Amino acid sequence: MKWKIAVLPGDGIGPEVVAQAVKAVDAVCRKYSHDVEYTHALVGACAIDATGDPYPEETHRICMGSDAVLFGAVGDPKYDNDPTSKVRPEQGLLAIRKKLGLYANLRPVETFPSLVDRSPLRKELVDGADFLCVRELTGGMYFGEKGRKDGGDTAWDTCIYSRSEVERILKLSFEYACRRRSHLTVVDKANVLESSRLWRQIAMEMAPSWPDVQVDYMFVDNAAMQLIRQPKFFDVLVTENTFGDILTDEASCISGSMGLLASASVGAHTSLFEPIHGSYPQAAGKDIANPVAAILSAAMMFEYAFGRMDEGRAIREAVAASIMEGIVTEDLAEKGKPAFKTSEVGDWIANRI
Repeated sequence: MKWKIAVLPGDGIGPEVVAQAVKAVDAVCRKYSHDVEYTHALVGACAIDATGDPYPEETHRICMGSDAVLFGAVGDPKYDNDPTSKVRPEQGLLAIRKKLGLYANLRPVETFPSLVDRSPLRKELVDGADFLCVRELTGGMYFGEKGRKDGGDTAWDTCIYSRSEVERILKLSFEYACRRRSHLTVVDKANVLESSRLWRQIAMEMAPSWPDVQVDYMFVDNAAMQLIRQPKFFDVLVTENTFGDILTDEASCISGSMGLLASASVGAHTSLFEPIHGSYPQAAGKDIANPVAAILSAAMMFEYAFGRMDEGRAIREAVAASIMEGIVTEDLAEKGKPAFKTSEVGDWIANRI
């Protein structure tokens, strides 16, 4: 097989961790006799600096012409610390989601046996936790009407969802539940929000079409609590954009490090694969960032974009071996044990593959 992959390293540690993901992809392609063609493009703060646009049209053209997108991270302190800035790196991520039709963000949450003691939760709570968060990406407050009045002293953001947007994300979630343990949790705030009542209404209408899937409904505040109290309760969790943004970051703590969790954004056009962590500018250029999430994003790319489960499994097994053998960056290194550089971890995993 031959695939075209758009590589968008972005800002901060993005270029360093994506480079390790590329090493893993190359190793898999050598092992399974595939060909891959990479095209690099700008996104985020580096794109603003070069073109004035956080998601330039040339970058979009490259993504549309590719079979998948490997994405790093966006964000830069010079924009974070300027509340008056009209153009921000994060707008590039919102634009790529909208223009590529990426309506679903998939975040698998699982624990590594050798790292369960690193979780802030008790071992008996997290050991064996394995669930998938499905977050809607193109609607809600992030894309609704927003503005200010009264000389800027009053602000508003509008959460809007259409039936078609809700139906397509729920359909995907039911399908993933069927592939897993047939348990779907729909998270909303239907006791207060009209948009959430629409979500719950549509979910209840659709549920009979999947009679083998157990469906339950949970208010978002309760879901936030249950993720901590009993994370092993969940199988597939689906929710709207803003709630999903918050809950998935909370869920990332279960594994013990945000540097371990990958994600996929799928939809109408080219799917995008990225680590869930941010640009971490304090570590940029130091070769200390954990590349595992980016490497596992490459595994998800083989599985979800290319349908190549063996290739994805080869990456996952190499990552698990690196963690088991202590070939990890400083965030995971045990006290008294050496910490490896970002590039060294990437080399080790590629060689293991």
